[in-house]
Amino acid sequence: MTGNAPRRLSALVVAHNEEHQLAECLAALAFADEIVVVLDRCTDGSKAIADRLAHRVIEGAWEIEGPRRNTGLDACTGDWILEVDADERVPPALAAEIRAAAANASAPAHYLIPFDNYIGKRLVRYGWGGSWGVSATTRLFSRGAKRWGDQRIHPVVTLAGEKRWLATPMIHYVDAGISDMLRRLDRYSSARARDMRANGTTETFGRNLRRLFTRFFKCYVRRKGYKEGYWGFLVALMAALWPMLAWLKYKLEDE
Repeated sequence: MTGNAPRRLSALVVAHNEEHQLAECLAALAFADEIVVVLDRCTDGSKAIADRLAHRVIEGAWEIEGPRRNTGLDACTGDWILEVDADERVPPALAAEIRAAAANASAPAHYLIPFDNYIGKRLVRYGWGGSWGVSATTRLFSRGAKRWGDQRIHPVVTLAGEKRWLATPMIHYVDAGISDMLRRLDRYSSARARDMRANGTTETFGRNLRRLFTRFFKCYVRRKGYKEGYWGFLVALMAALWPMLAWLKYKLEDE
């Protein structure tokens, strides 16, 4: 990508039954040259919203997150691609940063974008990690610089080119409240248990018992979750519990 030819920016959203927030997400992506939406087994009004606000809509059924996301990446035609989930919002200042990077940066490259994570209306800045939320992640990249793996939960991502950073945070509405956090814990642990059944595992009860403490310490102390009071404690607790809960589902349940 050299010379003076304009760089095109694609925005990709992958969604499942997100009619309650998809329109707001897509409206915030109007600065992109192309909006691609991948709808996975949607039974609500997501398709009507996507048809109205996106340039391309792909419908299908995918059991695993990686192939679903890679389908969307392959459908994007831009020189640069921005990945956004339906529960995320791109504020105007971040949109300006993204446009500037796509217009001027050399490729291949990928950019990490910081996150402002909300639980309900509460901004929780500290304590994320241990596969339970992120403080920053790669969402902007040149075409071909990112591919997703086949794991059911937290798939491995392969990145190419130079790693760079943007400064303005993405807004992320992680959970609506404590009940939503618990439902996510159930989903994450079930998906991880299915991965272990499909691929095998060397994990043991003892290892996961130790991880209860090390993961809690990582989120609550090293990542300063204590600064968030009880919310930080909850984030650290969820991060600590999900590997053990996944292992117990793997050992004790058939599916």
